[in-house]
Amino acid sequence: MNLLGFETSPKDTRIVVAMSGGVDSSVAAALMVEAGFDVIGMTLQLYDQGAMVGKKGACCAGQDIYDARQVCDRLAIPHYILDYESRFSQAVIEDFADSYLKGETPIPCVRCNQQVKFKDLLTTARDLGAQALITGHYVQRKTGEEGAELHRAIDPVRDQSYFLFATTQTQLDFLRFPLGGMAKTETREHALRFGLEVAEKPDSQDICFVPNGSYASVLEKLRPGALEEGDIVHTDGRVLGRHKGIINYTVGQRKGLGIGGGDPLYVIRLNPEVHQVIVGPYEALARKELYLKEVNWLGKAVEGPIDCEVKVRSTRPPVPAKVYLQELGCARVVFKNSEYGIAAGQACVFYNDNRVLGGGWILRE
Repeated sequence: MNLLGFETSPKDTRIVVAMSGGVDSSVAAALMVEAGFDVIGMTLQLYDQGAMVGKKGACCAGQDIYDARQVCDRLAIPHYILDYESRFSQAVIEDFADSYLKGETPIPCVRCNQQVKFKDLLTTARDLGAQALITGHYVQRKTGEEGAELHRAIDPVRDQSYFLFATTQTQLDFLRFPLGGMAKTETREHALRFGLEVAEKPDSQDICFVPNGSYASVLEKLRPGALEEGDIVHTDGRVLGRHKGIINYTVGQRKGLGIGGGDPLYVIRLNPEVHQVIVGPYEALARKELYLKEVNWLGKAVEGPIDCEVKVRSTRPPVPAKVYLQELGCARVVFKNSEYGIAAGQACVFYNDNRVLGGGWILRE
């Protein structure tokens, strides 16, 4: 574990491990204990546990907090639970609801890392005298000529770098990711080797505070009236049908439109002001450029356009583009070839080979 880059010996180095109760963060903690570090496990309670009873595949719910404590007991390390329910609700859940009502497709996991885990939790770790915050993310932190760099994980299937684009340089200096150099199968092998009860626990699915993946029910509870009906309109102006709320749609969606027959149609854009879902042929999804807000840049400042690769969705491959950084945290991205299905509220992340250069939030056209 010398790769973690501490000047002090492990026994003289206190670290905090963010523990969700899943196999990844549990193995990260176990590896730190095995290496001889002074380890503290810390779990965030992010929402009402009672409201999540019966939800499988969540994180930071009642069962997961229990699992995290069990792992810490087995590793013989202290475990603390921090009640961040109010903070999480304000910074993540409310933002999630507002974004959907604006016709966006938000990524609350990024907001959680940005506003809670890598901000408030990191501050708490420093207050405890820790020299680092460890997480179970599949991403690599490497030391370059100018300091800490963020890189993709070794395993491209597990890579989570897209979700960490908003990590600041100061945060990255304090963070460590011991799982970024291994595959998920290796992580589970470690869990079995350590005798952790969570070794076979399924990975988290969907958004943690959305029971059974039902976004509409959560949004209706948070914003009564959010499921207001409206027209489904073709790009040529024809009204093709009715929908039961724009929150049920995202740009690029093909299935579940409820207007079967004829050539395939896709959601081209959402007009929340008039509650319209605009659909059209696949070619209507093509875009040559986009604009970003809240751009985060890792590394030294640059001038002029940046030639790099960008990802406009976590599941999409990176594509070549030029990034023009602008004032007030904005940017313009011009693709070498047209990209399809770009949704406002998603992130556009910049890469140079495997290194994350930064990224920003996609604005509506």
